Amino acid sequence: MDAEVMLNNVKDQTQTEARDTRLTLRSADRTNRTEYLGAMHGTRLSFVRSLVRRMARDSWRIRIAQMELDDNGYGFCVYSIEAYGERYSQVIFSQHLDAADRTDRVIAQKWDITSALVCGVPQAADLEQLRANVPLQEAGRLGANDVVLCRANKSVRNFDYVVNCLADGKQPDPAIFERVGYLIRTTAVYGNGKFGIADYPRLMDSQAFRSGFSAQMCAVFLLRDFSVRLAEHIATRRNPRTAVKLARSYRRYLGVGNATGLGMAPFLVRHPVLLDQWMRGRETALARVLNVEHADAATFGRAGNLLARAARHIAQVHTDHPREAARNRQILGEVPRIEQALQREAATCAAYPWRTLLAHTEKDVSSATQEVLVSVLLELYPDLVDSIDCGGPVDESLSLDSDMDVGDLRELVERDYRWALTGPAAHRDDDHFFWYRSAEKEEPRLGVRAEEPGAELEMPLDIARQVCRLHDSLRSYEDSDASVAAFVCAYPQHRAIVRRVQTLAGNAYGEIRENLLARDTLPIDLMRAKLAMFGASKFDPKSNLWVRVTLFQGAPMLDDLAPDMIDDWIFPCVPNGNETGN
Repeated sequence: MDAEVMLNNVKDQTQTEARDTRLTLRSADRTNRTEYLGAMHGTRLSFVRSLVRRMARDSWRIRIAQMELDDNGYGFCVYSIEAYGERYSQVIFSQHLDAADRTDRVIAQKWDITSALVCGVPQAADLEQLRANVPLQEAGRLGANDVVLCRANKSVRNFDYVVNCLADGKQPDPAIFERVGYLIRTTAVYGNGKFGIADYPRLMDSQAFRSGFSAQMCAVFLLRDFSVRLAEHIATRRNPRTAVKLARSYRRYLGVGNATGLGMAPFLVRHPVLLDQWMRGRETALARVLNVEHADAATFGRAGNLLARAARHIAQVHTDHPREAARNRQILGEVPRIEQALQREAATCAAYPWRTLLAHTEKDVSSATQEVLVSVLLELYPDLVDSIDCGGPVDESLSLDSDMDVGDLRELVERDYRWALTGPAAHRDDDHFFWYRSAEKEEPRLGVRAEEPGAELEMPLDIARQVCRLHDSLRSYEDSDASVAAFVCAYPQHRAIVRRVQTLAGNAYGEIRENLLARDTLPIDLMRAKLAMFGASKFDPKSNLWVRVTLFQGAPMLDDLAPDMIDDWIFPCVPNGNETGN
């Protein structure tokens, strides 16, 4: 890159930052409530979307380097990944799994498919080492060159059905994909040093995978490709004379399922600086769109088409969870109101149409339907949105300012944590639940304080309660001019929350603004917020404690990746099934 181009890029970045400082972002009192967090959808900023855009724009070279599968599809496959002068490999093992051993629970010890994303190109000895350990997952021995470890099971409803259809020379009935839009479902995708694999700092200098969760999402993306190839391989071996390939529209629609439990829920509390980056990026993107002064007829038309697509997508989400099913019905009943308001905006050609439209919906429809509109609005302006990186590395360390005055600390608490200090006392004091970590799997769990033992092992996810207790101590502390150092010496139990409050003084979106111990807490709300940032769709809670989703549904396939690729796969809908295989 020459000096002039670099100078122009710096100028563009400076102008963008200056423009963003003048934007008015929505308050975290709204965005960081579980009512809204638990209704989020994926957007252009989601990690799967940004990863696929980079793959296409920067001409990643991804190919199958080796595939050895028997007639039943058992064996291994190696994908080669080349990008920015870096080389990685995804090694996938497919093995027989007895029905008795099939479970999505974390206690499982065997799976249909296991995989590792590794640095470099594995040689024969490396493949043998991986073959001996990857199928064992956390019970195996992995090392610093292994970046991601994951496992998946075939969909009992879909996989064999699709194989049988293809072997008979016909395409599956699209109705089967409405309920289950994938052939395999991951039960865990591990990264960041888990079970001895590479720590995240190992990837800090990687241009391919330095963005948060990009390595994990890449691993899932390749598992998606493998799932289709595996089904086609078995069908061809079963009946080579009549077997056909899966229709391209189906290949693109199918994603990878994921079953996620409580292990994901505390992440947003334990990583407040990261949460701030995610939410701030999303809100900055929305503010840019709301600041668009005029929209043309084509953009209004696209907004209408996306709303209609969103409604079709949500109508195709099948869930037995009462709250989720009721919310989906509510969205379907309210989307026509947004469409009507959109038509009025298009007809009047008034200034700042998207700001007016969103303000109208905030009064007229539910929070769940508002979140649908937010995703649609961000889709309209790629040139305003795509430059925002929600996954870049951030300094997550929390530091204590020991020189701050106690009076200033109290003012800081009262300014930034009003949400924790106000409201009905009964809700502030509600400690119905406690969070703890299981001894067997070291996974977070949720206990009922009055009914279950183990509260003495409680994880410090009670931010609202800690802040209230800190505030009580600050009010009773006599010397407001004393230093925070003196205060924490007198009250050492507050050291951690003081450090958090001080560090987050400039990170308004870093806290979930709820009492997460309260009886009405639903962990699936926390899971959904994180999964939406990943780019998941088809949210199907199986209880208040775990959820099934789909990743990469509607995404381009490997052979679609090119600089001129059209990035348009939000709210994917089931294809009509008229296409034949090739």
